[in-house]
Formats: sequence, C-alpha cells, structure tokens
Amino acid sequence: MPAPLRHRIGQLLIGSLPGREVTVEMRALAREFDLGGVVLFARNVESPEQVLELAFTSEVLGGEWPAWVSVDQEGGRVARLRAPFTVWPPMATLGRAPSGELATRFAQALARELRAVGISLDFAPVLDLNTNPANPVIGDRSLSADVDTASALGTAIITALQAAGVAACGKHFPGHGDTTVDSHLDLPVVDHSPDRLRAVEFAPFRAAIAAGVALVMTAHVVVPAHDDTRPATLSPRVLRLLRDDLGFRGVVVSDDLDMQAIAKSWPVPDAAVAAVGAGCDALLVCSGNVEMQALTLEALVKAVESGALPLARVDDALARSARVKARFLGAAAAPMRQRLRAWRDVVGCEEHQLVAAEMAVFA
Repeated sequence: MPAPLRHRIGQLLIGSLPGREVTVEMRALAREFDLGGVVLFARNVESPEQVLELAFTSEVLGGEWPAWVSVDQEGGRVARLRAPFTVWPPMATLGRAPSGELATRFAQALARELRAVGISLDFAPVLDLNTNPANPVIGDRSLSADVDTASALGTAIITALQAAGVAACGKHFPGHGDTTVDSHLDLPVVDHSPDRLRAVEFAPFRAAIAAGVALVMTAHVVVPAHDDTRPATLSPRVLRLLRDDLGFRGVVVSDDLDMQAIAKSWPVPDAAVAAVGAGCDALLVCSGNVEMQALTLEALVKAVESGALPLARVDDALARSARVKARFLGAAAAPMRQRLRAWRDVVGCEEHQLVAAEMAVFA
C-alpha cells in the first residue's frame, strides 16, 4: 500500500536546519512529512564529531529510505566543511593539472572524509564552463573553460565520488558559466542558440550522464532559445532537454528555491509546485526556515489534491529518488561508535593534505 500523500510529498524536500542540531520543529515536520534529506551549511558545522552526530540524527528524518545528508563541498570558495577537514583548493586547479589523475585522487579523498562523518550526497562537481571572465558566481569553481577538459575531469570526479559511496550531483544545468549575474541575487540570462548550447554548455552534462551521475542540479537562469519566460528550474521545456535530449534517468534537483533569482518573482511554495511540475524530482530550500519548509510542503499537498500537480508526476519523482537512494543508502549504516572511530583516522589526514598541496601548485 502506498504511503499517505503527506509522507510521499515530504520526500521531495531536501530541507535545511537553522543551527547545529535537529530542532524540535524539524522533528515535528518529519513526523508529518517523511523528509527527503537535509543540506548542511557552515552554520550547521562545529566539528567533525558534531557533524557526524548531526548526520546520525538527520538520517532518521526520512521514512522508507534514510534522509540524504548532503553538503556543497566543492573546494575553494564553496566548502561548508573547514579545518580540521582538509581544506581543498578550488576545482579550477584540477583543470590546470597535466592529467585527470589528480582529480580522481582529490575526489577519492573528499569522499572518504564525507562518508566518515555520515554525509551521503555532495552537490559537486560544477560542470559549468568558465567561459565568461565577468561571471561573478562561477569563476574558479569551474573545472575549465574548455569543453573536453571540463567533461573529462567532471567524469573523473563523479566516478571516484560514487565508487566511494557518495552520490554526486552535476551542476548547474543547462549551464551557468556564461552569465554576468549571480543567481543568488537576480535572474541571469544565457542567450545562446540551441546549437551552441548543445555543443558547449550541455557537453559536460552529457559526459556526466554517460558516467552514471546520480543527480543533476538545475540553474536559475533563463534560456531564451528554449523558454524566454521561465528560469530553467521552473521550465518544462528546458528540463525535457535534460531527460529527452541528454537521456538523464536520475534525480533532477532544484537549486535553492530561496535564491533571489526565483524568490523575487515566485514565492517559495509556488516555485516548489512549479519546479516539480516542470520535472524536478527533489527541491532544495536552504534558508533554515522550518516554517517556510512546512508551507512549501503544504502547497505541494494542496496542488496534488486540486489536480494542479499530477500525482503521477510526484510518483515518478519519488521512483527516481528511490532508485538513487537504493544505490547509496541501501546498506545498513555503520554503528555510531564505529563511525566515531573512523573519522579520526580520515578527516584532515596527511594523505589528504598532500593531495590538497599538490592541487595548490596549480592555483
């Protein structure tokens, strides 16, 4: 028998916490809605042991499947886990290295540290191409401006992360590299022809999909060649390109719906309904506002009950999520005491520091 609607709807949300522990309010939300996961930010992190304990208590916010414990751990500017975790240089350093072997060792080390503290999903690698020097948000987060280099290194990182048990997420489809606006602040436009998009911006995503990437994150950008009114996250036309043209069968996750590129024009609950309707299978709401997360889930329930959001679309999203979770969360979790022992030998260890130092040579 299918789970009640509210519990199924809750699995669409990868929510966020206001502080360093799971609050009473978040536990109450999880009792009413089985949550799909949580995403950790610097505000949630005090120490490796605290992150491990937080991961342990966050996993049980899910229902049939454990909740994702996820993070943006790219290196450089975007790294939620700081020392004593290994401090990684930006991914652009890998693009300057003479071979992809360093990218593989980086991702293996990164995955070991994430798994040691209970993190199961990393929103990395960035697959946007660094083709616009005026881009205020991508820059050295990108592996390269070169299509072949970014594709090969992105594939190497995805393969190594996932072989070590951490789900990878390629971002930000259909490409955020050639913009001059930060989508955290406003809505960028990517004004290229369909042929250019297919040959350049889509290429690293096509390679990632061929490598079996578990998730792809959408970009809050308008692509007039395919939809001149809605950002990619809310656009059925753009997300159909990901499914139909690129053949992606994994989980499509929205970028943070609290970002101003969306929130200036669409209230978060309305954007959530539109995003799922457009083809997103999971939703990020990252402000830590539990009340907003509750309102978002209520809006999704009402949309299904009214027929505005087809239940079949929700069930399709949940089926995709279940398949991916089966790959990465299907095995029984290690006992807490075993995890506690493991992180001390892994986090910030000498081997990982040497990899980071090797990357820094190419800064």
